[in-house]
Amino acid sequence: MSGRVEIEYCTQCRWLPRAAWLAQELLTTFEAELTELVLKPGTGGVFVVRVGDEVVWDRREQGFPEPTAVKQAVRDRVAPGKSLGHSER
Repeated sequence: MSGRVEIEYCTQCRWLPRAAWLAQELLTTFEAELTELVLKPGTGGVFVVRVGDEVVWDRREQGFPEPTAVKQAVRDRVAPGKSLGHSER
């Protein structure tokens, strides 16, 4: 599976800080597993996290994610055996 993560966020909604914070969380957790993390500006209320071409979180369907939920979704695709430590309990 791809080590590329993309976070598409709405510039109209000013969601860059939220996207950047989530990117930092993912880069810290998966520093050895991720090959690329992209922040992609969008419009229309978009906040979507993709691993490769697969959408793993869409704000329109699931609401804003807790970092733990996104980390679990990313982990399941890029490092299935990796423990997320205390955030998994």
